[in-house]
Amino acid sequence: MPANEYLPFLSEIKKVIKHTDIEYTFRLTYEGEVKPGQFFEVSIPKYGEAPISVSGIGEGTVDLTIRRVGKVTNEIFERYVGDKLFMRGPYGNGFDIENYKGKELVIIAGGTGLSPVKGVVDYFSNHSEETKGMTLIAGFKTPQDILFLEDFGRWQQMLEVILTVDCAEGDTACQIGLVTQYIPELTLKNAAEAVAIVVGPPMMMKFTTQGLLDRGFREENIWISHERKMCCGIGKCGHCKIDDTYVCLDGPVFNYVIGRQLLD
Repeated sequence: MPANEYLPFLSEIKKVIKHTDIEYTFRLTYEGEVKPGQFFEVSIPKYGEAPISVSGIGEGTVDLTIRRVGKVTNEIFERYVGDKLFMRGPYGNGFDIENYKGKELVIIAGGTGLSPVKGVVDYFSNHSEETKGMTLIAGFKTPQDILFLEDFGRWQQMLEVILTVDCAEGDTACQIGLVTQYIPELTLKNAAEAVAIVVGPPMMMKFTTQGLLDRGFREENIWISHERKMCCGIGKCGHCKIDDTYVCLDGPVFNYVIGRQLLD
């Protein structure tokens, strides 16, 4: 019988990684198929549940990078290695790695938008021979807000990385400015055949995708994620409904041709 999609299951915390004062990655046990860009509902009885994107996929584990912003996430941050959380999922369609193989790939992420696409970056940094070239542009508000700092050191050895912050605060190796200003500087052999993934705040995605189109990318070669709109995960609460689209069921990952109207 298929698993009951409404029924949470217990998952053990195997590791907790601190990125900032309010953003940690929790490595949790999970056996099953999962894609980058999908999400789980994480719950604690009496406190509620929160949708969290998958930020890493391991052998028998998934990484969920969580920001401490409310009742449920505050309580999650009181859990440590060996404790257990309830989860249900994964939900959504995720990023299909096959869409990006054998092509020039550009990934542009803003802030916590790096979490849902991190699995794609990890995959191609470990299989660089499967692309014709890859560039990651990641933007954060300040150097203190940077997520996955240790991973950046590894990624920079395998692919082109542009790490930028909105404003300078003391000594930093980061470049300064918005992610959009680096799009005209991208080194591409054939922009019309290149593919791109854009994840971040809605306005960032809107102007970033426009910058890619201006650079010569085709609409059908761009993917975006509306992971910020997730709520119940199964199309019942209606919080993610935009016109006739349920983002949790039809997304959160969309090809730009389909998902562009969601940016308006």
